[in-house]
Amino acid sequence: MLPKIHLLFHPAAAFALATATMPTARAQAPLPDSPAIERQANAMVARLSLEEKVDLLGGTDFMYVRAEPAVGLPKLRLSDGPMGVRTWGPSTAYAAGIALAAAWDPTLAERTGAAIGEDARARGVAILLGPGVNIYRSPLNGRNFEYFGEDPLLAARTAVGYIEGVQSRGVIATVKHFVANNSEYARKKASSDIDERTLREIYLPAFEAAVREAHVGAVMASYNRVNGVYPANSQWLGADLLKGEWGFDGIYMSDWHAAHDGVEAANAGLDLDMPRGESMNRETLLPAIKAGTVLVAAIDDKVRRIFRTALRFGFLDRDQTDLAIPPYDQQDRPVALEGARASIVLLKNQDAVLPLDPERVHTLAVIGPDAWPAVAEAGGSGNVVAFDPTSILKAVSDFVGRGGRVLYSPGLPAPADVYYNSVFDPAGPNGAIRVEAFANADFSGPPTSVKYEERANQAKNNVGDAKSVRFTAHFTPPKRGDYLFLAQAKGSDTYVLYVDGREVIHQYRRESQAPAFASVGLEGGKTVEVRLDFVPGDEGDMARFGVVAADAVVPANVKKIAAMADAALVCVGFNSDLEGGGDNFSGGEGESYDRTFSLPFGQDVLIKAVAAANPKTVVTVTSGGGFDSRAWLPDVPALIENWYLGQEGARALTEILFGLRSPEGKLPITMENSWADNPVHDHYYPEGGMTSADPHVKYAEGVFVGYRYYTTSGCRPLFPFGFGLSYTTFAFSKLSVPATGDSDQGVTVTVEVSNTGPRAGAEVVQLYVGDPSARVPRPVKELKAFEKIRLEPGMSHRVKFHLGRRAFAYFDSTAHRWRVDPGRFVLYVGDSSEATPLTAEVRLDR
Repeated sequence: MLPKIHLLFHPAAAFALATATMPTARAQAPLPDSPAIERQANAMVARLSLEEKVDLLGGTDFMYVRAEPAVGLPKLRLSDGPMGVRTWGPSTAYAAGIALAAAWDPTLAERTGAAIGEDARARGVAILLGPGVNIYRSPLNGRNFEYFGEDPLLAARTAVGYIEGVQSRGVIATVKHFVANNSEYARKKASSDIDERTLREIYLPAFEAAVREAHVGAVMASYNRVNGVYPANSQWLGADLLKGEWGFDGIYMSDWHAAHDGVEAANAGLDLDMPRGESMNRETLLPAIKAGTVLVAAIDDKVRRIFRTALRFGFLDRDQTDLAIPPYDQQDRPVALEGARASIVLLKNQDAVLPLDPERVHTLAVIGPDAWPAVAEAGGSGNVVAFDPTSILKAVSDFVGRGGRVLYSPGLPAPADVYYNSVFDPAGPNGAIRVEAFANADFSGPPTSVKYEERANQAKNNVGDAKSVRFTAHFTPPKRGDYLFLAQAKGSDTYVLYVDGREVIHQYRRESQAPAFASVGLEGGKTVEVRLDFVPGDEGDMARFGVVAADAVVPANVKKIAAMADAALVCVGFNSDLEGGGDNFSGGEGESYDRTFSLPFGQDVLIKAVAAANPKTVVTVTSGGGFDSRAWLPDVPALIENWYLGQEGARALTEILFGLRSPEGKLPITMENSWADNPVHDHYYPEGGMTSADPHVKYAEGVFVGYRYYTTSGCRPLFPFGFGLSYTTFAFSKLSVPATGDSDQGVTVTVEVSNTGPRAGAEVVQLYVGDPSARVPRPVKELKAFEKIRLEPGMSHRVKFHLGRRAFAYFDSTAHRWRVDPGRFVLYVGDSSEATPLTAEVRLDR
């Protein structure tokens, strides 16, 4: 029997614990700009030779800003880490960016940033490479988990809180990736082609708020091109917009190896070429300075910005390493836990399956690949090696203790087991698979060698310097049904898997990749040819494939365990190898590949099998965004979006599963029914195909991204932006809006929210604005204000919003300014983009 719960964990208590334990004495916020700092920076610049100045424009030792002893500038350490301090060993792992956005709580973002700042100080990190604020445009983007969702206001408010927290601890925050880095596929050469209005309204506001409000110390230029020009080399983005219009006075750095032409970059405003001066160096810049194509004043400005920022943050006056801060700081753990608690989104709770009742649930089955080991973070540069991450299995088992039973199974075979155990028809003398090596990359002409192997594995290693390898096998299914074909390579390898001549999987060239699979219906006893055409990439040297019957993917014991339990918890989704991270062969820490909309191999089948065996099945999904649930969601009574919750995530999830607290997360994204429903579906990949030599991605949806499209088009999403269920209920009332107003003065709106349910909980009051009088097409609703409120049962709270001019404006691309068209505006208040029960109108004369 599970333990009886005697205490309801109150959200306010968590807030008090987190804030009470946050350190205050260690804080060392940056100094404001002052004439004294400017005089000192100028004096430092004047003491250096031109060659010394140019040297400072390139990083050193991969993760450092170069020291300059002549003026007292120390070597400044950098670190990856939007979710924690990643680069310098294990650290506290916090909720990922998408999860932090799901909390809809800028104050929590600030506390999280402050805790990460403390961790940075403990490791001597001066510059933290975060936060990432690229907009969630598509669920396929492999690094969505790092970012703050699809709405520019929510992203901006979360980013400002995070940055202010980090910098309050004497650490420079770096807002990235500037700008329109909204996919990982071909990220180093693709051009994001976007009109100015869409850039200004959707993709730039979070960066603008980071600069103008949070006074972020550094901005990172992205890999991708924008309208054909790399941001590091874009005069308009760097010099005109960032430094000119927005008044940015910090350090504008490149992403690693993202500066291309040193002269162009220097004139476009780039200050720091990372990780070393590959483009901005003596060989490139000194001749340009002599020729007058780069001005000495421009070089001085760049060096001055480095010195000014170092002076503001006190790096010349103290050691950045604070030895008094424990590397595994127990004062940070309540913040990590609260971030996880506030982020979990309950998406479905049919017949009130949740919370689980300890009086009725004596045996719980925990099943799935994400149940154990812990999946604290996704991969790539956003991955943090946590000191002590807890798995869902362990957290649930620790909670249950000896009062009940927790049964466990991973539920699915590992991909490596599928490759190893796949049985193909006998063929050659030494194996079932014919392996042909070619001296070219297009499989033309006779092969240079032919051999037979038992399994498709380690292709390049077995065929020397082959430029391409063709694997051919034959498979005879024992019975009619669906069969899952699985294939995998690594690095920048490419391959195509064919079944009886039909292409079923196509892996295009990219920097990294995850296993891919396809379901194919086959006739029993009818032999099919399976062919893998494999082209090794720059780093890759391995390929694998296999096949398994769909109804054999889930072992019989898994179904028995599910049937034995009073309730089943299925833990599925992605992980650090499958979303934004390293490959399964080498355990690498790469990034830069997108993921599929479908869940990983076999998980749909697993969920359906468990749900068929146990009617009280709860599914938790670990992901950085939306996924395909059509195959199983109608059969599952409860669904939780788990995101990547950091090291304390499993504990937070357990509290919600067993009712110690009510879920309070709200979606920072729209979850579509199918990938085809998404407004960017037809133009997410480059025009001319994924093999284009000059890839251009057209942002043809314009400002109608995410909920802006769904609320305007009438296409209903699966779960709308802002949506999230609770164990209590809330009601909105008493909306007050003036009948007329002046956009220059702004409009004040008030509304009352009440907890009408049986227990304490949190609600997010969301205010949207529509502009039916606009002269240009505008979305029906746009989020313009929000506030998270925690209430006891029966309590009410009056929320007050002030909407400034930008809340009613759109960007006029012809006049290149923000414009308010006089006329009628509609205000919507509710708890999601689709559920806005209160509406009112205001007329603005200007």
